[in-house]
Amino acid sequence: MKLMPGMSMKSDTNVKLPLAFIIYALIALVVAQAILFFNNDLLLAGQFRLPDIWMGAHFLLLGYAVMIAMGAMYQLVPVAFLTPIWSQKLGYIQFIITAIGVTLFAILLGVQPDNAIYGGILAIIGIIMFIIQMVQTILKQKNKNMMTYFVLGAITSFFLTIVAGFLLAWNISYGGIGSHNTILASHIVLGVAGWFTLLIFGFSYKLVPMFSLSHGFSMKWAKPAFFTYIIGLILLISSFWLDFMFLETSGWLVLFIGFSFFVLDIKEILAKRIKKKLDKPFTFSLLAIGNGLAIHLIAVLLKVTGVDHPTIWSWLIFLYVMGWIIFSILGYLYKIVPFLWWTHKYSNKIGKEKVPTLKEMINEKVSVVLFVLFTVSVIGLTLGALFQIGAVVFIFQGLLALTSLAYAVSIVRVLFV
Repeated sequence: MKLMPGMSMKSDTNVKLPLAFIIYALIALVVAQAILFFNNDLLLAGQFRLPDIWMGAHFLLLGYAVMIAMGAMYQLVPVAFLTPIWSQKLGYIQFIITAIGVTLFAILLGVQPDNAIYGGILAIIGIIMFIIQMVQTILKQKNKNMMTYFVLGAITSFFLTIVAGFLLAWNISYGGIGSHNTILASHIVLGVAGWFTLLIFGFSYKLVPMFSLSHGFSMKWAKPAFFTYIIGLILLISSFWLDFMFLETSGWLVLFIGFSFFVLDIKEILAKRIKKKLDKPFTFSLLAIGNGLAIHLIAVLLKVTGVDHPTIWSWLIFLYVMGWIIFSILGYLYKIVPFLWWTHKYSNKIGKEKVPTLKEMINEKVSVVLFVLFTVSVIGLTLGALFQIGAVVFIFQGLLALTSLAYAVSIVRVLFV
């Protein structure tokens, strides 16, 4: 098998480093969904600001999504920016510290919130090590491009997210720092819309052309997307501190416009593709982009019409996290891990012995079932909660937990091919 130009994920990074993050993240995904399942009554009541929900949410966002992002960046940054990782030894140390810190922080949030700051400090040390690692690596890039700015914007948002998170943990333990709700709102926006969204934007400009075999696209909307989205983040976060409703509505509108610019680029990339039949996991990531755009639009409409019910906004945030961020990661990861493992294990054996194809390394029929179940679970869970039907929430959160376990198993199986 020969990879076409632009499809290689080969870098100087030892494959064990990104895989360590990915395996930990898959365990955290299953743990998070199990915790939320055993607390489905709190989901039904829309009580998201309670210790058990904090624990599940942080295993999902920090343990799964952040650790996946870190592992993927250790592999993709050298490929996308044509520069080696600054220090792989630091990467292993950072993984151990971050994994212990995130685990301790999430558990303490659930059982001893007053002491969560101690786990948080360890997690922050690991995250700062990661930020230093990535900044040092990216600064060595000779020719900066829009991907560089998306990733640097994401890393900056990530740093501000952990600062806000530390302030929240400090308030829980000792109190006395600003408005807790204002810091919490800033923490959420910086994390999900700043760090994750900007990062997905940036790497989509690499992954979408690679998985669709696209050439000759312009990326003409990349710069407007970046600057518009950054302005939207600033407006929205400023509105929390200034308590100015018009500013908040404007922030959501500008974020929607920025997301729309990104979607225009993705449409052009797909229009220039050679591969007419797209792989199912990749299609799921594209579906997530549509979800993200729709959720941004719904947020604008809710603000314009004055709908400000806390439960509705809580579930909109849930849909943003699951339908846009988690679905994007689930789809991309189902493609990245086989590429990563195949490149590591078989790329040097081509022409010397029979090697499996990428399609043989992952069961695409199983992926279709899994992605359908993920979609059905999230829709069912959201509707059950909004209409206050306890049995529906129980069933679909249980289905989401089981599907997460099956997904994790299917990814790990690739490493035994």
